[in-house]
Amino acid sequence: MQPERILVTGAGGFVGRHLLPALRLILPGAELFTQWVDVTDFQALAGVVSVAKPDVCVHLAAVAAIPAARQNPDHAWTVNLHGTLNLANAIKLHAPACALVFVSSADAYGASFRAGTPLNEEAPLAPLNVYGATKAAADLALGAMAQDGLHAIRLRPFNHTGPGQSDEFMVAAFARQIARIRLGLQEPVLNVGALDPYRDILDVRDVCTAYAISVAQAKSIAPGTILNLASGTPRRVGSVLQQLLLVAGVDAEIKTDPARLRPSDIPMACGDAAKAREQLGWAPAIPWEKTLQDVVEDWLVRMRV
Repeated sequence: MQPERILVTGAGGFVGRHLLPALRLILPGAELFTQWVDVTDFQALAGVVSVAKPDVCVHLAAVAAIPAARQNPDHAWTVNLHGTLNLANAIKLHAPACALVFVSSADAYGASFRAGTPLNEEAPLAPLNVYGATKAAADLALGAMAQDGLHAIRLRPFNHTGPGQSDEFMVAAFARQIARIRLGLQEPVLNVGALDPYRDILDVRDVCTAYAISVAQAKSIAPGTILNLASGTPRRVGSVLQQLLLVAGVDAEIKTDPARLRPSDIPMACGDAAKAREQLGWAPAIPWEKTLQDVVEDWLVRMRV
């Protein structure tokens, strides 16, 4: 039976703004509860859950950027771990039949990527930064709670980008500078971090399709299930930058900015999403060129405002 009442935390964020249309497309008759709530406030969160009485909850609310988590680790732990525990406990108390679809992160794999091969869900969690550690901790905590009656489903998306993303993230940071250069708002010089790493990058709209399918199928997905969401195609960061320049029709000098280099960067991060293909019938569908074109056009619009 498909869910009729769906609660989405973090619905106003970058991913949330893409998830809501995907949910409406796949579950057109469902009632969506999207009001903002502070997940660090258990009483407020419990009040929302008790009113919504959701069949499924998608938990997006998080400190989602690695730099933001690094700058304020206490806040990242409070939101990403304790906020998740607050939500899980509110569900157990007020909507015990609700399935919790938790958006974890492939960043939790961390040092396991040093194996140099696409990782499946059996790879150890070995985070290398605060963000990855907070997501790994919440992921593991929900896995334990799934053994104690919580219908928790854990999704581990790899890097994703698309229109509306903050420039705290790599592709959007490149696109913002490129848009500014094209519009004459900055000199034709791009400040970048490491260009040699390879990353598995998805379109946020493909990721949200997977989330929406997970919601639709939540009741038939076993509690504790973990699913990677990945393309399986590692892309060199420098090649992504060159493709963005080509899409935008911009020539620029490339300069390495030491402030943008991360001490824990790994050579390649790539995922194996065979399990998601099998269980959800999901695979990335949006052409990479369209993703880049849409990101550039989005930044051109934003920079003109």
